[in-house]
Amino acid sequence: MKRLASCSCGKLSATAEGDPLTISVCHCTACRQRTGSAFGVAVFFDKGRVDCAGVSETYSRLGRSGKSITFHFCPSCGSTVYWLPEFRDQLIAIALGCFEEPETLTPRQSVFNENALPWVALDIPT
Repeated sequence: MKRLASCSCGKLSATAEGDPLTISVCHCTACRQRTGSAFGVAVFFDKGRVDCAGVSETYSRLGRSGKSITFHFCPSCGSTVYWLPEFRDQLIAIALGCFEEPETLTPRQSVFNENALPWVALDIPT
């Protein structure tokens, strides 16, 4: 099964083969700022199972691990489509909201729950 994810304007995309390794909701402040929402949702795949297409700009920051995370976003519309976590260098994370059929992808874990906004209530393991 192939899953297509793309930015708002369609110029940057990622096509993933097969099922994700995991899907994680993140409540950290950095993910909230990156998404402009209450949390971010990352769909993780082995890098070798994902083909990225289009031109991207990047932004890198240090994660809590002390290693970098490099975010790829569309220079035309600004949507972050995927990111590469150095601490898990064999993986690529793709933003759940960028997938054509996000309803087929259910988060399996929630992390940095101590930062969750008090009104957020999710029915997933912590």
